[in-house]
Amino acid sequence: MSSFYVLPVDPSAPSAASATGVDATKLWKSTPSAFESKPASLGTTHLFYGAPKEGTVTALASLGDKFPQKKGDVRREAVRKAVASAVKKVRDLGEGVQGSKVVVDASADPHAAAVAAHLAAYNFTLKTKPTSPFDPRLTAPAPGKLNLTPLSPEKAWETGVIYAKAQNLARTLMELPANIMTPTAFTERIKAEFAGVPNTEIVVRDTAWAAEKGMNTFLSVTKGTSEPAKFLEIHYKGAAADAKPLVFVGKGITFDSGGISIKPSANMSLMRGDMGGAATVCASALAIAQLQVPINLVVLTPLTENMPGPAANKPGDIVYAMNGKSVEIDNTDAEGRLVLSDAIYYGSTEFKPKTLIDVATLTGSMDYGLGEVYSGVFTNSDSLWDELHAAGLREHDRFWRMPLDEEYGPQIYGHNADLVNTGGWRAGCCTAALFLKSFVEGVEPADGADEPAIRWAHLDIAGSMEASRGTAYQEKGMTGRPTRALIEFARRLSQQQ
Repeated sequence: MSSFYVLPVDPSAPSAASATGVDATKLWKSTPSAFESKPASLGTTHLFYGAPKEGTVTALASLGDKFPQKKGDVRREAVRKAVASAVKKVRDLGEGVQGSKVVVDASADPHAAAVAAHLAAYNFTLKTKPTSPFDPRLTAPAPGKLNLTPLSPEKAWETGVIYAKAQNLARTLMELPANIMTPTAFTERIKAEFAGVPNTEIVVRDTAWAAEKGMNTFLSVTKGTSEPAKFLEIHYKGAAADAKPLVFVGKGITFDSGGISIKPSANMSLMRGDMGGAATVCASALAIAQLQVPINLVVLTPLTENMPGPAANKPGDIVYAMNGKSVEIDNTDAEGRLVLSDAIYYGSTEFKPKTLIDVATLTGSMDYGLGEVYSGVFTNSDSLWDELHAAGLREHDRFWRMPLDEEYGPQIYGHNADLVNTGGWRAGCCTAALFLKSFVEGVEPADGADEPAIRWAHLDIAGSMEASRGTAYQEKGMTGRPTRALIEFARRLSQQQ
């Protein structure tokens, strides 16, 4: 079996990596890139067979002509792109790579290199030859294609592996088709992933429990499907018992047909990923627990399909939410905010967190506004925005702040009910966020208070859920974002407490 080496190199000053026996300077000087008028662009990769010895393959990847010498966000992203480009070259060599050891020179940034290597090695498929590791019929996981290992063991590498594997889990949950990843299957998969992880508890609620709680907006969406709906809770206790938890809420629509307000058929298959909010918050929680971050965390995910069954919501229906507000259902395809509203109210009242973040593939408006590059953030807190922004930059899983302004209110107020679940096509992502705000207990400062009791952020990932073209370390398909940014956010938040 061959051995493989992945080495990111600064094309302006390639150096030998003595631990591997690879003379990067000599090899790089033999490439076409060495004879070009300017250094090779970031990610340019060359393969060398039989170097440094027979039976080995070395992949040299350019760190670009402007590789920063000082540590920072730009340098980390350059390392990610270079390592990912090289790993993908190795991955695509064919079946002979299966199970092979791939040694990665991670010295430039171990965490970033680990993230890039494991994200780039991921390639979702349900084709049967060779056996897919994602095949739901497997009783034991199939081996991955690459056995990725750092040139020298470092804790930062292991941390990066956990970040990347969490994102890959979210990608898998989002990619699996809706007939396989049902609400029930989702909860079973999460229970299996958390098995043996210390200080965690998984609680799966049913619709009878939701009815007792008065979660009528959530339950209204569940009526149209024959698949049993679930309400999943994850509890991680990494801090003192009396410490207020961080709460994540994730939209868990395992398939969204639009209901009676049915979607166009073109690209409807993407709606298997409409549970991306649930996938990312659950995957983030797994990594946070595995890293033993000293924080208490509660994750809430209402899980259901949105289908046009005989009992489905009808346009014009009015339901009363858990917080008592009446909600007119103008469009059954605006179901995400209905399932989230009860979950957010439950989370903010039952657990009384200082910080609550909901994540949802919520609006086409956000996709039009920000595309695939940024996830949109609506928040009542400048400090929470600053923390999310910094975490997103660190992991290059970036956010953009959007307006949370009451001047959008008339679009969703003043109908036949307290709220209507759509405000028209203008600023649709903004009116959706304003709708959710109505269910966050403590979102406004109480009389005489300078700050609200709770910091809340709504993350709309309708655009960033998918990579339509692919990038250096993201294949075309579901992205699993913003998993890494949420992990990083929680890690930094724990340091403030």
